[in-house]
Amino acid sequence: MMGTSDPQPSMFYHINLEQFVTVDHPMRKIRPLIDADRIRTLCEPLYAEGGCPSIPPEQLFLALLGGYLLGVTSERALVRELTGNLVLRWFAGLDLDTAPWDHSTFSQNRKRRFTDSGLLEQLFDETVAVAIQQKLVSHHTTLDGTLVQANA
Repeated sequence: MMGTSDPQPSMFYHINLEQFVTVDHPMRKIRPLIDADRIRTLCEPLYAEGGCPSIPPEQLFLALLGGYLLGVTSERALVRELTGNLVLRWFAGLDLDTAPWDHSTFSQNRKRRFTDSGLLEQLFDETVAVAIQQKLVSHHTTLDGTLVQANA
């Protein structure tokens, strides 16, 4: 018997982002290497004592790092990926109900907080060091001379 599509969508879904990230996905190996509490501690001096609550800095870092790992080339593309890529949402700590941030959030935080402090580079270097320590990084180097048109 041939099945038919159900035109009546469910009112409630019982899903978890965890179920959309396969057990062997590379992001599952990378995510435990990143200490979110360390990111919060290092970012604390960069934020004011009062005012409106900000986006958690660990989520910004994780979204940027996840974007780099997926080859995302711009902040606008990163927001598009955060909108539709469930693995990236899981990696950054965004649940399904949370809308991704505006692209200017990334550029303004980079410009105002992270560029002069060198914090992104420090966190990235620490993450790579942990990955090397756990033997997740190969010392093999490959060079590709393919000409790629600029994404401008």
